[in-house]
Amino acid sequence: MQNHQVSEIQVSYSPNIIDTIVSTSESSYRVALTYWNLDTIEMFEEAKIMFLNNALKVIGIYSLSKGGISSSVVDIRLILSIALKSISTHIILIHNHPSTNLKPSKADMDITSKLKTACEFLEIKLLDHLIINKESYYSFADEGLL
Repeated sequence: MQNHQVSEIQVSYSPNIIDTIVSTSESSYRVALTYWNLDTIEMFEEAKIMFLNNALKVIGIYSLSKGGISSSVVDIRLILSIALKSISTHIILIHNHPSTNLKPSKADMDITSKLKTACEFLEIKLLDHLIINKESYYSFADEGLL
């Protein structure tokens, strides 16, 4: 009989909570811009996740993916694994459109719906999905799409 070993998984959490409360789409947009390279915001699409605690204080922002001119990967399993590890109770999905057009695509709508459903199962609130450019943003929450 063979002895099969399973790798041990270690989970650690070192909170570094930013003393910023994000309670509106405008405030989340302003915080997001400080974590974006504005020199490349119109060159390629990038997706980031903002993780928040129960008091809506920012735990951190994770750079999820960098893509091409018109897309980037949003892996729901990765988002939720980080949310669970960081003990986040709220998240905000943020991505840019290099074209500067803020209108959501069908893919944007689909991923928002899938992420919202997955979050609900884990009792994590998807507060918003922002599409941003240098000057402005589109908020799924403000438009009643969450």
